Amino acid sequence: MMTDGRQPVLYVIACGGRPAGELPNLVTSLQADGWTVCVVTTPSGRKFTDSARLTELTGYPVRDDYKRPEEPDVLPPADAMAVVPATFNTINKWAGGISDTLALGLLNEAIGLGLPLVVVPWPNVALARHPAFPVSVERLTSCGVSVLLDPERLPQPASGAPGAASFPWEELKSELRRVYEVCMGRIAPV
Repeated sequence: MMTDGRQPVLYVIACGGRPAGELPNLVTSLQADGWTVCVVTTPSGRKFTDSARLTELTGYPVRDDYKRPEEPDVLPPADAMAVVPATFNTINKWAGGISDTLALGLLNEAIGLGLPLVVVPWPNVALARHPAFPVSVERLTSCGVSVLLDPERLPQPASGAPGAASFPWEELKSELRRVYEVCMGRIAPV
């Protein structure tokens, strides 16, 4: 809960998927809702994002790797995090506690810190049917992660841009408005 009068900080963590290309629109919407937004990507997520545009919008560099120990932190501490989109790989690694990227390290720490976490898994339908995937989603849910997943909306393999059109942007924004209210102490966590 925020008690110091500052805006809450949301880390938007982007994995390698076409919806990551739409992050500038999401960032401006989140900023209008009152968030200070910082963007972190997985190494593959960097390929789908416009880092220069996101840096311009947020005022913070887009991070995709750990800093050197002697370097200062360039991002303010997060009050909440959202993984937009989350790949099959990231969901399974995160559920397994693997921290081999900056994004996963931050997410694993966030569970331990009890930060509000929202994730939109975005594998294709074939990967979503893999037996490891539902187990990982359930594990994250049991850790308190808010998982926005509608299997009917997931893209077909190799569908490209048309498959990204069904990404649940409005549901994500609605959930992040709720998380904002939690961070501001206006409503109780679920």
